[in-house]
Amino acid sequence: MMAILTLEETKTWLRVDGPDEEPLIQTLIGAAEAYLHNAVEIEFDGSNQLAKLFCLVLCADWYENRDLIGSQPSGKVRFTCQSILAQLQNAYTPEEAP
Repeated sequence: MMAILTLEETKTWLRVDGPDEEPLIQTLIGAAEAYLHNAVEIEFDGSNQLAKLFCLVLCADWYENRDLIGSQPSGKVRFTCQSILAQLQNAYTPEEAP
């Protein structure tokens, strides 16, 4: 699977300084990218800004609500995530996927 997010841009999005949280953030990045891939069955890379935004929103939600890791997005971001997933699914057929 291609990488969508970098550690540094995700730390910036989360407003995290220093290396202490890096292992957790790497886990969140991997989980968000896998979640997106499993949801739409399309492989994206870092050039797709909507896929990047989806993963950043999901990482932030999971980071702020750590007890929900591995489950559906929390209620406060569920609509945003569902909307982005629908757009990504509708925008690309497997032949058109980046």
